[in-house]
Amino acid sequence: MRSPKSAKLELLMLEKTESQKTNQWVYQLLRTNLLCGKIQPGIPLTIRGVAEALDVSPMPVREALHRLACEGAVEVKNNRRVIVPLMTAEKFSELCDLRILLETHAAESALPYIREKDIVGLELIDAKIDEALKEGNVEDISLINQDFHRSLYSANPFQIVIPLIESLWLQLGPFSSIAISKLEKIYIVDRHVEAIAALKQQNSFALRRAIEADIRDGIASIKSVEGIHDYFEGVS
Repeated sequence: MRSPKSAKLELLMLEKTESQKTNQWVYQLLRTNLLCGKIQPGIPLTIRGVAEALDVSPMPVREALHRLACEGAVEVKNNRRVIVPLMTAEKFSELCDLRILLETHAAESALPYIREKDIVGLELIDAKIDEALKEGNVEDISLINQDFHRSLYSANPFQIVIPLIESLWLQLGPFSSIAISKLEKIYIVDRHVEAIAALKQQNSFALRRAIEADIRDGIASIKSVEGIHDYFEGVS
């Protein structure tokens, strides 16, 4: 990944694979930038501006933004501008409650399918998060953390809730990123270590508790940041 600068837009770039069509690449790239909070709430984008930044035609950008609007990640205005929606306190609380509900369910339903190789993989991902924390890389912290949760939940081959969870991540991503970037020191009780211990013990109660605590810690970090409510609707 690399972060090229544009006069109009700065995005975290992803390499386009040979098998990817342009519209798929544009969608995945914009989606990744929203998940890690690279595009902040309220900042207007234009289809033409995004197309120029990515050196593509407007059509795949328009299609990608339409898909993201359907996921609740962006809002398309009448003047063709696109923004990451501002938040309300009520919506924020609802999104956080839904995260806890869906992700504790996803973790518990994945538990019977967890094998030693899955645990090793999760430990490697958690080590990458520690490295990103040391480096203060805001985008990597968010994306690798999501990868940990996604890998855990995906252990269940019949899992159908992940798209719903990722929709919540898309809507909360910009606010998580703001919190991480503004905190002078990120102090985290490593709930992932607790979750991994619960997986090794096949302890569903401890696993649910660790995932819920992990999400609540993140919510508390966001709420503790001075000025975070400036990004909420109704607050000047």
